Amino acid sequence: VVAYFVIFKYTPMYGITLAFKEFYAKKGIIGSPWIGFDNFERFLSAYNFKSLLWNTLRLSLYTLLVGFPIPIVFALFLNYLKSNKLRKVVQMVSYAPHFISTVVICSMISIFMSNNNGIINVLLEMIGLEPINFLGTPEYFSHIYAWSGVWQNMGWNAIIYISALAGVDQQMHEAAIIDGATKLQRMWYIDIPSSKSTIVMLLILRMGSIMDVGFEKVYLLQNPLNKEVSNILSTYVYEVGLVNSQYGYSTAVSLFNT
Repeated sequence: VVAYFVIFKYTPMYGITLAFKEFYAKKGIIGSPWIGFDNFERFLSAYNFKSLLWNTLRLSLYTLLVGFPIPIVFALFLNYLKSNKLRKVVQMVSYAPHFISTVVICSMISIFMSNNNGIINVLLEMIGLEPINFLGTPEYFSHIYAWSGVWQNMGWNAIIYISALAGVDQQMHEAAIIDGATKLQRMWYIDIPSSKSTIVMLLILRMGSIMDVGFEKVYLLQNPLNKEVSNILSTYVYEVGLVNSQYGYSTAVSLFNT
């Protein structure tokens, strides 16, 4: 355990010093001159600082808003299915998308939403509507990102809630049924209060990573037409660091995000 943390957690922190240096490849990290907080000041005063921060927060908060409660609702309704076979089938189908790689998910989204023979636009044309360039329209990017994430992770995220519901005292349900409570009333007054500690704990953990928007999915769905809303801190770090070789500045931006 000590070796793991030393090698993979503490040793890479040596590279953070780049954020406070003007990096020159010939001089290396140690030989490059210190410049204090100049890289941070440059980023905070950059023309696109507010848009990058807002784009990151918007995607993260939107994903949290729709992605956190839906697995809870899904687990509640799944818990009330009478057929065990049907429950297992629904669970298996809902888990499956979680194991599809991000690259494949983004490829599927691009194919389905293509304005040239994409299945969604084909359906729109069948009902007499004009095709829409979904990935080329900035207004749709946040919705595509968030709801595709819900589809991919809903079943997987519901596992822990299903486990919590399995521990609810069945005598409470029996008493509620005798009193004439409906299934929705049992969900609201028994299941949710009994699972409250699990829900709150997971919400706190999710809030702790509010600035951690995945780079891969955003980058793969990004294009020049939607870049004004899809350019977030992680994609900006890639752009200025690996593409433009501004290692000190990109490290400062990444450290700010962290």
